[in-house]
Amino acid sequence: MTLIAATLQAFFTDRLTSQRHASPRTVAAYRDTLKLLLIFVHRRSGKPPTRLDWDDLDVTTISAFLNHLESDRHNSVRTRNLRLTAIRSLFSFAALRHPEHALLIQRVLAIPPKRFDKRIVSFLTAAEITALIAAPDPNRWDGRRDRAMMLLAVQTGLRVSELIGLNCADVTLGDGANVRCEGKGRKHRAVPLTGPVINLIHAWLTERGGQPGDPLFCTRTGRRLSRDAVALRVHTHAETATDRCPSLAGKKIHPHVLRHSCAMTLLQAGVDTSIIALWLGHAGVRSTDPYLHADITIKERALALTTPASAKPGRYRPADKTLAFLESL
Repeated sequence: MTLIAATLQAFFTDRLTSQRHASPRTVAAYRDTLKLLLIFVHRRSGKPPTRLDWDDLDVTTISAFLNHLESDRHNSVRTRNLRLTAIRSLFSFAALRHPEHALLIQRVLAIPPKRFDKRIVSFLTAAEITALIAAPDPNRWDGRRDRAMMLLAVQTGLRVSELIGLNCADVTLGDGANVRCEGKGRKHRAVPLTGPVINLIHAWLTERGGQPGDPLFCTRTGRRLSRDAVALRVHTHAETATDRCPSLAGKKIHPHVLRHSCAMTLLQAGVDTSIIALWLGHAGVRSTDPYLHADITIKERALALTTPASAKPGRYRPADKTLAFLESL
């Protein structure tokens, strides 16, 4: 038997940190996954994590842990697959150090990710965006901060991690106004700013009065906002905006919806998908495909091209109220 403690430590210090130079977010995600796994095995076997060996992490145990994530912790299939990715990364590293456990390791590595339904991305219309941006109270300090933050997110499509990671020095105003950020894979990009965003960010920077290295969007005590804090602010303002824009009712509004809305605005304006991929910091053009599926107007334009010249283009809409009711079901 071989204890896993030494290999687990080397996985983080040698493989992730020294060799792969993984980002802090990747290290934290892998740490959380393996911590959950060790706690699960400890409760299952009674052994403390320092005394666990590789035979305690066989394919049956790993499969039970993945089922535990879905059934007991109510994790989504996506989260389950991300946890499996972290586990497989550890076992791939262990395969080089423990050939005596090759069969056990190969069986764990053979566990496939689970397939899941890919839903159409949700986004906001122009009217809904306007209502959401107008929801924060301009007479409050945090209301002015939230308005600037949400408008910047809608116009630039920044991820929430990129948004809260911005410092005051990352914004350039005047000629060639833009915001610079570091996205996934340590890819740096600059996104241009429009006139309304420039005016709002300029007013916020003047009121913020921070140093170049201070967070652009902060709490009243000057600390950087957390992901949960941004999500809560967006959700709160979405509920307020529902009174002005009833179509927001029933929609699950979270910070990533603002990123989707930016992409859809660019797509509907006729911007090429390769430019949208660069704008959003995607790894490739294929990552932009979900927005094509979500935009019904693109499909309607394609349908119009195949409509006979004698037929009037457009979507079918029943004239009779009873038929309209049946169509809405």
